[in-house]
Amino acid sequence: DVVRCDVRKLRNQKFNRLVHRIGQLCAANIEAFSGLDAHTCVKRLQIEGKIACDEIGIMIPGYGMVIQFIPRSLSFDSMDESEYQDVAKKICRLIAERYWPDLEPDQIEEMAECMVNE
Repeated sequence: DVVRCDVRKLRNQKFNRLVHRIGQLCAANIEAFSGLDAHTCVKRLQIEGKIACDEIGIMIPGYGMVIQFIPRSLSFDSMDESEYQDVAKKICRLIAERYWPDLEPDQIEEMAECMVNE
Protein backbone atom coordinates (compact mmCIF):
# COMPACT_ATOMS: atom_id res chain seq x y z
CA ASP A 1 0.00 0.00 0.00
CA VAL A 2 1.07 3.54 -0.68
CA VAL A 3 0.07 6.34 1.65
CA ARG A 4 0.43 10.02 0.92
CA CYS A 5 -0.21 13.07 3.06
CA ASP A 6 0.53 16.75 2.99
CA VAL A 7 1.90 18.31 6.14
CA ARG A 8 1.38 22.02 6.60
CA LYS A 9 0.88 24.48 9.36
CA LEU A 10 -2.79 25.27 9.95
CA ARG A 11 -4.01 28.81 9.76
CA ASN A 12 -4.76 30.83 12.86
CA GLN A 13 -8.34 29.79 13.67
CA LYS A 14 -9.25 33.21 15.09
CA PHE A 15 -8.51 34.90 11.78
CA ASN A 16 -9.61 32.05 9.53
CA ARG A 17 -12.85 33.95 8.99
CA LEU A 18 -11.18 37.32 8.35
CA VAL A 19 -11.92 37.46 4.62
CA HIS A 20 -15.51 36.35 5.28
CA ARG A 21 -15.85 39.26 7.71
CA ILE A 22 -14.48 41.61 5.04
CA GLY A 23 -17.29 40.36 2.79
CA GLN A 24 -19.84 41.06 5.53
CA LEU A 25 -18.40 44.53 6.01
CA CYS A 26 -18.80 45.26 2.29
CA ALA A 27 -22.33 43.87 2.12
CA ALA A 28 -23.42 46.00 5.07
CA ASN A 29 -21.68 49.25 4.14
CA ILE A 30 -21.00 49.52 0.40
CA GLU A 31 -23.97 50.14 -1.86
CA ALA A 32 -22.42 48.20 -4.76
CA PHE A 33 -22.58 45.04 -2.59
CA SER A 34 -26.02 45.63 -1.13
CA GLY A 35 -28.11 42.47 -1.03
CA LEU A 36 -25.14 40.12 -1.51
CA ASP A 37 -24.00 37.61 1.07
CA ALA A 38 -20.43 37.71 2.39
CA HIS A 39 -19.26 34.81 0.23
CA THR A 40 -20.55 36.42 -2.97
CA CYS A 41 -18.92 39.73 -2.00
CA VAL A 42 -15.56 38.04 -1.52
CA LYS A 43 -15.78 36.16 -4.82
CA ARG A 44 -16.72 39.37 -6.62
CA LEU A 45 -13.79 41.21 -5.01
CA GLN A 46 -11.45 38.40 -6.01
CA ILE A 47 -12.60 38.69 -9.63
CA GLU A 48 -12.54 42.51 -9.69
CA GLY A 49 -9.00 42.59 -8.30
CA LYS A 50 -7.81 39.42 -10.02
CA ILE A 51 -6.84 38.21 -6.54
CA ALA A 52 -6.27 34.47 -6.03
CA CYS A 53 -7.91 33.72 -9.36
CA ASP A 54 -7.23 31.24 -12.11
CA GLU A 55 -7.49 32.54 -15.66
CA ILE A 56 -9.05 30.70 -18.55
CA GLY A 57 -9.24 31.86 -22.14
CA ILE A 58 -12.59 31.41 -23.83
CA MET A 59 -12.91 31.79 -27.60
CA ILE A 60 -16.12 33.58 -28.56
CA PRO A 61 -16.99 33.26 -32.25
CA GLY A 62 -17.04 36.62 -33.98
CA TYR A 63 -15.40 38.32 -31.02
CA GLY A 64 -12.18 36.52 -30.18
CA MET A 65 -10.51 35.43 -26.98
CA VAL A 66 -11.99 36.52 -23.66
CA ILE A 67 -10.23 35.93 -20.37
CA GLN A 68 -12.44 34.60 -17.58
CA PHE A 69 -11.21 34.94 -13.99
CA ILE A 70 -12.25 32.13 -11.68
CA PRO A 71 -11.73 32.82 -7.97
CA ARG A 72 -9.91 30.07 -6.10
CA SER A 73 -11.19 28.73 -2.82
CA LEU A 74 -10.00 30.51 0.29
CA SER A 75 -11.06 27.65 2.54
CA PHE A 76 -9.08 26.66 5.59
CA ASP A 77 -7.64 23.62 3.85
CA SER A 78 -6.92 25.20 0.47
CA MET A 79 -4.18 27.69 1.38
CA ASP A 80 -1.66 28.35 4.10
CA GLU A 81 -1.55 31.29 6.50
CA SER A 82 0.86 33.48 4.52
CA GLU A 83 -1.09 33.15 1.27
CA TYR A 84 -4.36 33.79 3.10
CA GLN A 85 -3.00 36.93 4.76
CA ASP A 86 -1.70 38.13 1.38
CA VAL A 87 -5.15 37.65 -0.17
CA ALA A 88 -6.80 39.53 2.73
CA LYS A 89 -4.39 42.46 2.33
CA LYS A 90 -4.93 42.61 -1.43
CA ILE A 91 -8.71 42.59 -1.00
CA CYS A 92 -8.48 45.40 1.58
CA ARG A 93 -6.26 47.38 -0.80
CA LEU A 94 -8.81 46.95 -3.60
CA ILE A 95 -11.67 48.08 -1.36
CA ALA A 96 -9.69 51.17 -0.27
CA GLU A 97 -8.80 52.09 -3.84
CA ARG A 98 -12.17 51.46 -5.45
CA TYR A 99 -14.87 51.82 -2.81
CA TRP A 100 -13.51 53.59 0.29
CA PRO A 101 -10.78 55.97 -0.93
CA ASP A 102 -10.85 57.86 2.38
CA LEU A 103 -9.65 54.74 4.22
CA GLU A 104 -6.32 52.95 4.23
CA PRO A 105 -6.26 49.18 3.62
CA ASP A 106 -5.11 48.61 7.21
CA GLN A 107 -8.17 50.45 8.53
CA ILE A 108 -10.47 48.19 6.51
CA GLU A 109 -8.68 45.11 7.82
CA GLU A 110 -8.96 46.43 11.40
CA MET A 111 -12.73 46.94 11.00
CA ALA A 112 -13.10 43.37 9.72
CA GLU A 113 -10.88 42.03 12.53
CA CYS A 114 -13.21 43.66 15.05
CA MET A 115 -15.99 41.56 13.56
CA VAL A 116 -14.03 38.27 13.90
CA ASN A 117 -15.18 37.82 17.49
CA GLU A 118 -18.84 38.44 16.63
